[in-house]
Amino acid sequence: MVKEYSEDFFLSSGETNAEKEMSLPLLVSKLIDIATSHANSLGIGNPDMKKESLGWVLARLTVDMKSYPKVNTRYRITTWVESWNRHFSERAFCISDAEGNVFGYARSVWMVLDANSRVNAGLSDLNFNSEMISARECPVARQQKHIKIDTPPIASYTFQYCDLDAYRHVNTVRYVVILLNLFPLRMHDTRRVSRLELAFLHEARYGETVTVHSEEAIEDEEGTTTSLYMTTAEHPVLYSRIRFTER
Repeated sequence: MVKEYSEDFFLSSGETNAEKEMSLPLLVSKLIDIATSHANSLGIGNPDMKKESLGWVLARLTVDMKSYPKVNTRYRITTWVESWNRHFSERAFCISDAEGNVFGYARSVWMVLDANSRVNAGLSDLNFNSEMISARECPVARQQKHIKIDTPPIASYTFQYCDLDAYRHVNTVRYVVILLNLFPLRMHDTRRVSRLELAFLHEARYGETVTVHSEEAIEDEEGTTTSLYMTTAEHPVLYSRIRFTER
């Protein structure tokens, strides 16, 4: 049984952002991919679900990066399961270069969605056991409490076909793209995202329009942190914190 699962990648020019480094949407996509591969290897992946309507989805994601892989370099992502209970599983990640130097870490919380009822189906039917848990600690702090942001909207977006995934709700990567596009190019050129927090409050689906609300950015020794709140007219969808640090 492989408690820590790793995959190696090469960052091509077509995968970078405007600063010639690994884009955050690509990193989030790779984290989801490697989590899927590890779960499948442990016998707790989507193919092992008792019902075809069940599947893993993200409930929370925290990415904390000191730097990012550069174009035309190799990098490695390692993942491991930190904990699990009847409702959720915690999974961590380490992102490093070919020599083992660490770029950063990520934490995630996963649930099993019933695509028919659209509710958390729980983990009781999966063959989880204590041998799957790694003793390795992730040095990334967990997310703090999220609160509603009651300010005028700064943007709106209507979800389209290409925003959806196999569960027919909005793909995690699409949320990241929408959030990053709220900040101008000059911001990304002078600062990089050193921490991203995503807390999913309700799934969003095709044709729904969300408004984005923002709190005033907070400056401290770690950088500039902006809190963002995404909601439809009926329900909240996403809470996010994004910290930018000087390049």
